[in-house]
Parts: sequence; structure tokens; C-alpha cells
Amino acid sequence: MSTQNELAGQQRTWWNRWGKVTSSHLLLGLISITTMLPFIWMVLASFKPMADIEKINPIPSVWHPENYIEVFRKVQFARYYFNSLFIAAWVTLLTVLTSSLAAYAFARIQWKGRDMVFKLYLMTLMIPGVVVMIPNYTVMVHLHLLDSYVGLIVPAAFSAFGTFLLRQFMLTIPSALDEAAEIDGANSWQILWEIIMPLAQPGLVTLAVFTFLGNYGSFFWPLLIIKSEYLRTLPIGMLFFDTNYGTQTNLIMAGSVMSVIPVIILFVFCQKFLVKGIQLGAVKG
Repeated sequence: MSTQNELAGQQRTWWNRWGKVTSSHLLLGLISITTMLPFIWMVLASFKPMADIEKINPIPSVWHPENYIEVFRKVQFARYYFNSLFIAAWVTLLTVLTSSLAAYAFARIQWKGRDMVFKLYLMTLMIPGVVVMIPNYTVMVHLHLLDSYVGLIVPAAFSAFGTFLLRQFMLTIPSALDEAAEIDGANSWQILWEIIMPLAQPGLVTLAVFTFLGNYGSFFWPLLIIKSEYLRTLPIGMLFFDTNYGTQTNLIMAGSVMSVIPVIILFVFCQKFLVKGIQLGAVKG
């Protein structure tokens, strides 16, 4: 009798666990589908003729893969693509470099007033980006850097958030490693490049992903500073379909699908480092 009761109890426990797992997975699945609906609509709309865009049926009545070719015919899409990738890559590289240097100074080097300077540095995070856009524009005018790659890259190459993120991550690295390296004769630069930077790789990748995503889709700063067509980025170039040729939604969707491909690839390859970097860096210190 007791054996039957134990088996019944085990079955009920298994059923409760299975029910919880199933309900959790169903809920997460619904959330995932809901999140993906705009992306699915965008992909389907990119194959539609212009006459079918406003129809309720999301499936194209006639598939038009030539929409993707038409995007390159209408505008210099390849040039816009290159500009976005080129600018985002340089901003990412410089941001990771400058933020790692500043974070190392705030996390591993003792100097008078360090904590006060760091707090003042963090206060800049409370200033909206739109507020500093006018001073940055004025500086670019005086330096004659309007309508140039340098003007697009340099103002975005310094990040208080990146410094904070890497500082928090570097604080998790044992200071005994620095002391051991100093005993072996290593200087501060050697400690940074040969010890701290390799150990801070998840934090560096996390910052790189955030920075790339933020600058790859940047709109207001390029719109303000770009005058020449050959310097247009993807968000600026896509405006062409909403002006000269009216609102060509199908071509806008085709261009949008192609523009998100690098973002998806970056996230897929860096997902492991991204999660680890957020967990170890953002909650420490």
C-alpha cells in the first residue's frame, strides 16, 4: 500500500513539474512569437508589391524578390551599407580602447581624488544626448570636421557608460594578479594589456556589442552633420524612399531586412560573451 502511495506521489510530483515546465515554455513561446511578429511582417512586406502593402493578409499575393535588387538601383545602398559598418566599427574600436584605459585608471590605479573624479564622470550619464549635440556640432564647425568621417566618429568614441561597465568588471579581477606581475617587473601598461584585458574579454565584448548596435542605427547625429550623399549611413539613406519616390514601403522593408543582418550575426556570435559580461560586470563593485 505504501509503495502505491509513493508511486502516486512521485507521479503527481512529476506531473506538477511537467505542468510548470510546459506552462513556462508556452508563456515564453507566446512572448517570443509576439516579439518576432514585427520582424516577420517586415520580411513578408519586403516581398510584396506596393499595392499589397496595406492589405490585411500578411502573405504576399505575388512574391517580388526583385525588391531587394530595386533597392540598390534606386539609391546607393551599398555605399550606405559600407558607411554604417565603417563608422560603427571605428566608433566601437575607439570606444572600447578609451573606455578600457579610463576604467583601468579608475579601478586598478590609486591616485588622489580618483573616486570624486569618477563620480563626476558618471554624472555625465544624466545629461541627455540631445543636450550635448549642439556643443558637439559647434566644436565640429570650429574644427572644420563637418561632413567627414572624423566628424561622425570622434564625438561618439568616448563613453561614460563604457567606462563604468569596464570598471565594474575590472573590480572583479583579483588585485593579487597585479601585485604578482609587479614583483615580476611588469609596469602598468604590461599589466593592462597582458593580464587585465584578456581577463576582461567578456566585458569588452559586451561593450563592443552595445556600442556597435547604438552607432550602427544612429540617426540624429549623422542627419545633423552629413551633407554629402557619399557619406550617408543606412538610416539617412532610407529616407530617400520616403521623399523623392513617395513612401515606397516595400523597398523600405527590403532595405531594413538587409540592414539588420549584421546585427543578427553579431548577436549570435557574441551572445555567450554578452550574457557573461552583463552578469559579471554590471552587478559587481
